[in-house]
Order: sequence, then C-alpha cells, then structure tokens
Amino acid sequence: MNLHRLAQVALIGGMLISVSACGTGIASGLFGRNAEPSIPSEATADRRERALAQRAALERASGEQTNQSSIFDLFRTGDDPNTTVEVNKYLWVAAQDVLNFLPIESVDPFTGVIVTGFGTPPGGGRAYRATIYVQDPALDARSLKVALQSSGGGAVDPGTVRAIEDAILTRARQLRIQDANL
Repeated sequence: MNLHRLAQVALIGGMLISVSACGTGIASGLFGRNAEPSIPSEATADRRERALAQRAALERASGEQTNQSSIFDLFRTGDDPNTTVEVNKYLWVAAQDVLNFLPIESVDPFTGVIVTGFGTPPGGGRAYRATIYVQDPALDARSLKVALQSSGGGAVDPGTVRAIEDAILTRARQLRIQDANL
C-alpha cells in the first residue's frame, strides 16, 4: 500500500470521526414548522473547511501534492474495483444533513451505509433510528433506501419513510445545483 493511498485512508477515517463527533442539531426543515428541508448551516461549511485543512496537513506530512479539488474526488480515483466507491456524494451528504438530529453510530462510505442511533425529531415525541443505504452513484430515487425503526419497536408509517426519502432527495438536488453554480 503506497503512502498516498495510506494518506487517503487516514483522511477518510479522520473525516468519519470528525463528522460523527459533530453532535446533534435541529432538522427544522423535516419535522419542524415548515415542510421544506433546511438550507445548509454554517456547521456544514465548517465541516468542509476542516476536511480541506486535514487534507492539506496530510499532503504536507506525506510530501506529496495531489491535484484533487475536493474530498469527494478521493472516491472517484483508483482503477481497482475493490476500492472504488459507488455512492452518490450528494445523497450521502444530504442524508446526514436531513437526519442531523440522529446520532451517527457507524458510517461506511465504501458500501454506502449510514447507521444512526435513536433520536427524537424536533417537535416530535417518539424516538427513531435510521439506516440509510446509498447504493448507486446516480442522483436518483432508486439509489436511496431508508429504513426506520421506532423506539417502541412498532412499525413506522410508510408515509414517514417516504417523507424522509423525499427530503433527502430534495436536499441532494439542492447541493448539486449549488455545486453547479460554483
């Protein structure tokens, strides 16, 4: 394993730890008063800046310079199909933005799975946990699967699952449009 690949793995691990340590926030766009997903907060911009700073530090430490423009470019590089990530970056980030009130238990960008712990939505009285599966690089409804479990162990209304999926897809489209305008 070359030094560049080791630096990439360390960067991804650091990103996962820093994202999981961000804590919980309020997803007023999904369960609050208005029905639209919230616009990205300053915390999202702070996370991106920290990721760029970590990547720059790793490049300085390894002595290698890369021509990659963002953290998501790490997922597009490499010819080995065993290391290629097949997830949509917009769906991945949007799922974390929309469900930011749920504590993240585990994240695996290589398989596209995000598992959260129990959390109560703002204004809600019932706790939920979610498993999000981003299974395709396309920004499409077929690429996203959301499974919810309530704290009472009962079935979650399919309309609730559909609303969460729609909110994630809407947020992912907003992120893609935002990147296109840069």
